[in-house]
Amino acid sequence: MPGDPDPLDRFDRQVRFAPLGRAGQERVQAARVLLVGCGALGGVLAQSLARAGVGELVLVDRDIVELSNLPRQVLFDEADARAGRPKALAAAAALARFGGPTRCRAHAVHLDAQNVGELATGADLVLDGTDNLATRYLLNDFCVDHARPWIYAGVVGAAGLVLPVRPGGGACLRCVFPEPPPPGILPTCDTAGVLLPAAGAVASFAAGLALRLLAGPAAAQDLVPALVEIDVWNGEVRRIPAPRDPDCPCCARGERPWLDTPPGTGALALCGRRTVQIPPGPRPPDLEALAQRLAGVATDVVAAGVLLRFRVESYRLTLFRDGRALVEGTDDPERARAVFDRYVGS
Repeated sequence: MPGDPDPLDRFDRQVRFAPLGRAGQERVQAARVLLVGCGALGGVLAQSLARAGVGELVLVDRDIVELSNLPRQVLFDEADARAGRPKALAAAAALARFGGPTRCRAHAVHLDAQNVGELATGADLVLDGTDNLATRYLLNDFCVDHARPWIYAGVVGAAGLVLPVRPGGGACLRCVFPEPPPPGILPTCDTAGVLLPAAGAVASFAAGLALRLLAGPAAAQDLVPALVEIDVWNGEVRRIPAPRDPDCPCCARGERPWLDTPPGTGALALCGRRTVQIPPGPRPPDLEALAQRLAGVATDVVAAGVLLRFRVESYRLTLFRDGRALVEGTDDPERARAVFDRYVGS
């Protein structure tokens, strides 16, 4: 109708940025982005892209909100922590309050080799908001295999790294880091902590690269991928050349060990907290029946749609409908598995 506002008026200041322009903004609003991880990095990435008007944002996170997340994870509040809401769902609810055209699809699941293809269907770009190397190497395998651009981002302490990966147009993650280091070699958020300014700086840098990649070939054609190191404590930024390795095991030799991995059976200690994730079993649990069975045995039993939470002994357990569970109160996978088997069953 005459007089109706231009749908791009909301993004007037972005459109005025010449390298993006109207055509680039229209491409951003037509794009679909998969974001894996909704915590410290993922929260800033999600809000940056939602406020920029990306068409569809697929949010994937396996974890729940807890109080210790709040100093650095910008999409959550105390109500989310008290309820133990799944991060993906809490993030989608927070982003919905922004308004705008972005459609959010939330999945409270653990991303693995079996579901990454479905979750990434139609994605124009994949973003890394994760806290573990195995998932990042899986994303690299998948994106190289499907010629899908993605952006690696990681932060520990007051510093972090960003690497845009354009399969066929520069280095992939394994060109730069051919193999993940053995456990215990690198500092983690458990040992070194993490600051919100560092997560925010790294995520904002990654979000800027994401908009450039989404804006179309003309915007991205001169982008030279490099590994960028950002240190907010010392006020330093370093750009490290990242040429493609002609003998890279992934993008040159075609090896895909993380993508070819069968379903996991082992428990996994989560970064930054005394919590262990138990992978799904062969059959999903009946949460309603389990809640009834736990009466008189467990305390603080809360059934909340997609999950069931309860306390036993000195532990708190959260079960998801897909069969995955979080055991809080220990970082020992064997101990967590024993508690799970005793009260839930294997």
